[in-house]
This record gives sequence, structure tokens and C-alpha cells, in this order.
Amino acid sequence: MSQEKVNRYKEQKKNRKAIQARKKRNALITKVCASLAALALVAWLGYSVMDSYEKKQNSGPVTADITALDDYTASLNAEE
Repeated sequence: MSQEKVNRYKEQKKNRKAIQARKKRNALITKVCASLAALALVAWLGYSVMDSYEKKQNSGPVTADITALDDYTASLNAEE
């Protein structure tokens, strides 16, 4: 091995703990950021679904003509 390779190996060996710690820290930061992004996506999706559901539920007042039902119940009460 050339002296340059030997020196590079010694430098890597000397800084091995710091290099491993940096790799672990970067992996942790990556996992945290990915988790936050996934959580934000799920929250946004849930909000969108609930918002569209609420819009469908509160579409406005409903009117119906129930005179026939009133006449029928009145005729039942009249027979008694």
C-alpha cells in the first residue's frame, strides 16, 4: 500500500466514531422528516374527507309536502 492509502486509512480509523455518529444522526433526521411529512399528508387527507362529508350533510333545508300524510292521520283519528 502506498503511504497515501495508509494515511487515509489511519484518518478514517481515527474519525470512525464521529463518522458513524454523523451517519446515525442523518438517518434519524431523515426518518423524523419522512414521518412528519407522512403525518401531514394523512392529516390533510382526513381533513379533506371530513370537509367534503360536512358539505354534503349541510346542503340546506329540505322541504316536503306532507298534506297527504296529515289527511291520512286525521282520517284515522276521526274513525276512532
